[in-house]
Amino acid sequence: MMALDALREWTDWLAHEKRSSPRTIEAYRHDIVLALSFFEQHIGGEVDLTALNRLSLTDLRAWLAHETARSEKPTRRATNADSRSRSRARRVSALRSFFRYLTVRHDLSNPSPSLLATPKLKKRLPRPLGREQALAAPGGISDDAETTLASLRDKALFTLLYGTGLRIGEALALDIRDLTNAGENMLRVMGKGGKERLVPLLPAVQDAIAGWTAAHPAPTPDAPLFCGVRGGRLNAGVAQRAMREWRKGEGLPDSATPHALRHSFATHLMEGGADLRAIQELMGHASLSTTQAYTLADEKRLLDVWRNAHPRAQEKP
Repeated sequence: MMALDALREWTDWLAHEKRSSPRTIEAYRHDIVLALSFFEQHIGGEVDLTALNRLSLTDLRAWLAHETARSEKPTRRATNADSRSRSRARRVSALRSFFRYLTVRHDLSNPSPSLLATPKLKKRLPRPLGREQALAAPGGISDDAETTLASLRDKALFTLLYGTGLRIGEALALDIRDLTNAGENMLRVMGKGGKERLVPLLPAVQDAIAGWTAAHPAPTPDAPLFCGVRGGRLNAGVAQRAMREWRKGEGLPDSATPHALRHSFATHLMEGGADLRAIQELMGHASLSTTQAYTLADEKRLLDVWRNAHPRAQEKP
């Protein structure tokens, strides 16, 4: 079997069996296509499963070094050290996942990918909006909309994002039927890995969604909850652009994105004393360690408050 055929088989498996996100699949596919192209030049011939099985640790490192050098060319956008480390970590992860699949499905026995070192990455703390900013976002974004329909839709979408902590992709994947199939005041959400969770809807969220669904151009059960001007499912880029225009007017940083509303949801719950396990369930995190990042963010906020407020903090040694 040729390596490209195995790649197509693997990405199908990621999509339909592992239920990886489309973004992850595309990133992994892109990395492996680059790797196979490099190996074809590197070994001087077509790459099949036998050739993959013979690749050494040195061969794999040569490809990673090639991609690092390519990303640092003057013609390409400059990247910082953290971004380069994250790109390398993703490439290593893609290689390992691809070779693990080949080991299970095609009896490959190449240990080289498992020996690759993964760079240590700095933990990125969530960058939420402040309470007032998060509360103002849905109304501010909807006020900037060009039509009444778009205004109602945007208010419902961004109220939902802050009120439930949904990922933008999860919100845009909702259909009308998802509002009614989970019982009163609840929403059934399909998260990462095909994992379902129930999310409670606050009165403010229910009101905003009710205002939008009453004006929805085609409110059939199988219609997308949030639709674009042509009636199809709303594109994430449209929502991101709407928030980008609003944040410019408010003088907010580039970190004020739809995903920042998800961070705001968790951070403000944490600040209000919510249980970590409850936040994990609401966010749809597979691991509690992911949710604990909001604990670190809250600790940083408390430290900033201490530095700014305590008399001893202003003293110089």
